[in-house]
Amino acid sequence: MGQSLTHDAFLGGRLHIWQPKRGYRAGMDPVLLAASIPARAGQTVLDLGCGVGTAALCLATRVPGLSLTGVEVQPDYADLARRNANEAKLPLDVVTADLRALPGSVSARSFDHVLTNPPYFQRAQGTESDDAGRETAMGEEVPFAVWLDAAIKRVRPGGTLTVIQRMGRLPEALAAIGSRLGACEVLPITGRPQQHAETFLLHAVKGRRTPFRLCPPLVTHQGESHRGDREHYTAPLMNVLRNAAAMPGYPNS
Repeated sequence: MGQSLTHDAFLGGRLHIWQPKRGYRAGMDPVLLAASIPARAGQTVLDLGCGVGTAALCLATRVPGLSLTGVEVQPDYADLARRNANEAKLPLDVVTADLRALPGSVSARSFDHVLTNPPYFQRAQGTESDDAGRETAMGEEVPFAVWLDAAIKRVRPGGTLTVIQRMGRLPEALAAIGSRLGACEVLPITGRPQQHAETFLLHAVKGRRTPFRLCPPLVTHQGESHRGDREHYTAPLMNVLRNAAAMPGYPNS
């Protein structure tokens, strides 16, 4: 990658990630996504659109003994994901591919858990980023419904799909899933009490018919506003971000 990189600590320093200094940069979302996967040692995991590998490697840090595959369309980001996995000595096999044309090494398989953090913004809306990597990661080229279809097809019976996305796109997600998955749980994520949720986590199980459940919101910060330079994360979230803990009480399926 012909640009400056940073080497950033995640999970209280248990994991370090190389990522572009300018462009798409992983933050809280992939950590929350990883913390929501109910994986056990020996299971298989697919991360569609893995970027530099943050979500998959956070999950591998929390749950040893997984077999992880990541798919990333941008070669530079895929190379960084491989570098991050190698340096962390974590088992992430990174495939450089478009999810609309997955190679047989992925399309012929089904996985115990599929996770994905699709681009948040529709290209027809908002302002396009002048950084190609950030634009590809954040600006939707593959329609959200197509992205979810590719993910659902790779979930084995009894396996799970977990997605993080902007709240305004929840109706699209539920429509795309329809009756193909069950035990669907949606966790709204809000910055502070009394604020509207900006993002959500969605978790569902293939072959399960448990009714839909809307969970109480996850509040990420204490108090009504930010005061000073110290962190104001809530205690449960701090445990996830700093101690590699699983998401408390979610999913419940």
